[in-house]
Amino acid sequence: MADNTDRKKENRTQSARNVRPLVESMYLRAHQARERGQKVAYCMVMSQYDEILAAMDIVPVWTENYGGLCAALGTAQPFLEKAEAEGYSNLICGYARTGLGFDILRAENGEAPQTPDGGMPMPDMLLGSSIGCDTRFKWYQALGHYMDVPIYCIDVIVPPVTRNLYEIKDFYVKYQAEQLRGLVEFLEKTTGCQLDPDRLMSIIHRAEEARHWWWEAQQLCRAIPAPMTARDHFNIFVPHHFMIGEEATLDFYKELYQELKDRVDSGIGVVDNERYRLLFAGGLPPWHSMGIFSYFGSLGAVFPAQLAYPPPDPFIIPDNINDPIELMALRSFERFTYRWEQAHRGCGDFWVQHILELVPEFNIDGLVMHGVMSCRATSMGQIYYQNAVQKYAKLKTLFIGSDIVDIRTYSEAQTKIQIDTFLETVETYKSNK
Repeated sequence: MADNTDRKKENRTQSARNVRPLVESMYLRAHQARERGQKVAYCMVMSQYDEILAAMDIVPVWTENYGGLCAALGTAQPFLEKAEAEGYSNLICGYARTGLGFDILRAENGEAPQTPDGGMPMPDMLLGSSIGCDTRFKWYQALGHYMDVPIYCIDVIVPPVTRNLYEIKDFYVKYQAEQLRGLVEFLEKTTGCQLDPDRLMSIIHRAEEARHWWWEAQQLCRAIPAPMTARDHFNIFVPHHFMIGEEATLDFYKELYQELKDRVDSGIGVVDNERYRLLFAGGLPPWHSMGIFSYFGSLGAVFPAQLAYPPPDPFIIPDNINDPIELMALRSFERFTYRWEQAHRGCGDFWVQHILELVPEFNIDGLVMHGVMSCRATSMGQIYYQNAVQKYAKLKTLFIGSDIVDIRTYSEAQTKIQIDTFLETVETYKSNK
């Protein structure tokens, strides 16, 4: 990881520093809920059911987050090795191997291993989903070998890019609503409690307000100098992904916006001498070695934007929808297809089009992509994206290879050499413009 000298050169935000206490409180709340008999659920991010859980007082445990947390704190290795000893390949998602190893050890020892924040409490249910990758179905199915709790997997729509969205919209929105209603039926049966539609609608409105402020905060990062570090970008998504609908989350993003606005108004940047503005354009971050972004900063490179965990595009809640489930289904469709319409008017590929729009908006000088060994869903196509972007914007791309959790895949020395060479190339390119 980058040394302390690298870190001192960055001016991190207080908002990002506040995330770690929020994570601690999140796991503490789950353990306390388990002790008092409140229902606890293992959950997957981006599964569209967050506000439903909040409305039904079901306490989520975000198992992917726990893999990243263990990686960041250097405690993941025993879990990875345990999962591999049980026959799970090291090419399986690093988050999943961490979670499987944790739950296998708990099943064997009769108690949770000693890990950060007390580990994950035993769940009352497992809520998988189809979004993103097969792991989100298969991980929780595999847990059936080590725990006896009910499982429900929700299908999350991702309509085909090539179809006319207006022709398929009604079908996909109806289908997503059916999936959400099926989940609600399962949760009501499992918990013995009924969903309050009015409460759910109120939580949705609060969640969308929080998303609005996060999106507005991100727009401030167009400023030169950049007001927020790369590591901060990879921290501030946490309240949205794991605590959406809570008042604390809304407050967090309002405070983030104000802090960044004050920095922009005062001309405060994250490094003393900003020289290169980079876009993290592919893959997930290497949670085991996040200090490498401080090394970028020590060389004058900043990341005003990233595509691993960006804020959702704005969604205006229609006045004519009173059913919160229908509203969530419509929102799901529009969020997953918003950039497809733009791509049809542009280069034809929604991801490439997104990158091309961000390049001038954030004054990007180069792209960085992380090829994650155990996450094909976020790594496949990176060479294609690089080549496609090159047709429209002559930008250099740095490819870093490792994993999201497993530090055995990573070489700090080699990565620093790659960064040095890449930034020299970017410097030459900028000089020749």
